[in-house]
Amino acid sequence: MTAIMTRVSTVASPVASTLRRTALLSALCLAIALTLPATAADAPPEEMVRQVRQVLDRVPLIDGHNDLPWQYRERADRKLGDLDITTDLSALEQPTHTDVARLRAGGVGGQFWSVYVPVSMQGPLAVQATMEQIDVVHRMNRRYPDTFELALTADDVERIHGAGKIASMIGIEGGHSINNSLAVLRSMYDLGARYMTLTHWRGHDWADAATSEARHDGLSEFGEEVIREMNRLGMLVDLSHVSEATMMDALDVTAAPVIFSHSSARGAADHPRNVPDAVLDRLADNGGVVMVTYVPGFVSEAAAGFWADMSGARERFKVLHVGDPQAAAAALEQWLADNPPPAVTLSDVADHFDYLKDKVGVDHIGIGSDFDGIGAVPEGLEDVSTYPALLAELLSRGYSEEDLAKIVGLNVLRAMRGAEAAAARLDAAGTPSDALLTDYPELPPEPASWSED
Repeated sequence: MTAIMTRVSTVASPVASTLRRTALLSALCLAIALTLPATAADAPPEEMVRQVRQVLDRVPLIDGHNDLPWQYRERADRKLGDLDITTDLSALEQPTHTDVARLRAGGVGGQFWSVYVPVSMQGPLAVQATMEQIDVVHRMNRRYPDTFELALTADDVERIHGAGKIASMIGIEGGHSINNSLAVLRSMYDLGARYMTLTHWRGHDWADAATSEARHDGLSEFGEEVIREMNRLGMLVDLSHVSEATMMDALDVTAAPVIFSHSSARGAADHPRNVPDAVLDRLADNGGVVMVTYVPGFVSEAAAGFWADMSGARERFKVLHVGDPQAAAAALEQWLADNPPPAVTLSDVADHFDYLKDKVGVDHIGIGSDFDGIGAVPEGLEDVSTYPALLAELLSRGYSEEDLAKIVGLNVLRAMRGAEAAAARLDAAGTPSDALLTDYPELPPEPASWSED
């Protein structure tokens, strides 16, 4: 299969680029003024604006994970005209986290759009749905050409950012999307996918997830072959969502840097979706990047406990009010009124940056918000306009402009170039893998808990 889009090589005129940058800088000033963290209040806002401006002017801010394509699927049946991101979508009754004005206010220079489909979709249905989500991203690029352009390489990202546009990239969220087929993996790469998260919240035929019962103690033999083929293609291996054993197996096999597109540090908040210290100890040698997420339950242990308690309450009310969903919903609403969620703030998110900086170094940190894929957000990080507030907080904690430059984009660009270099080397030395899942020993049965999902 050939790619359905080719890269656009036209660069915006210097005048148009200057106008866009002027608008961006004005938006940054407003964003920092409105959302400046209390902990940074002693520093002159004008100085912070200048520092953030200097960083975002020369380095594209790359977010590792945004689920806007899923919002198109859920809200508009993938009809882009029914969810026009050139309008103020914060004014909706159920606001999105993303629209063009807020992307500009946030200084976003590159975005990995998640082409997520749920694990309830399996087999050919998952492949079709993922292809439809990839198509959404391509149509976004075509519908808003002054804002987005498809990026396939690190050089593309820098060129597009230099033209005053947002580099638009594609990430597959969950290995179930390829239906155990390396041919499908290759085809999705040809369509522009540049990372794949090995699992979503449940494992599958070749990899274990962090949040479901293990089946393989990490990667199966076929799973190892998936990693090798991703390396040959130049597709980043994304270890968000996977179990610690899967992380370790992937690090054993990969010939290129890995990423965690939207995970935080388990040492700062003990949640299975976060990266444990034993994995961080290996990350520097690999050259990988942890892209810190904003998911409240991953940022704060108190929030994780709240969400677990709420899930338990919801299931309990379903049993207590079986056959009466309205009564169950009313009971849950009352439970929420009696048990408000704990506050999670921008400062809590910044704590994960501090932990990672101390543990593995600033060269291995990025940003992976998970905007439009989460129902709750930290205070101060309400949408894509708020990245400058996070950067201001990091400045107030002693991070340098060069530290920020690495965090917002240079680290991810380095990982992308590492994957591209490995691909050039491996592809020259070999051929596409013809491995099939059925070539390997019979799989262990699916855990009984999976049938209950």
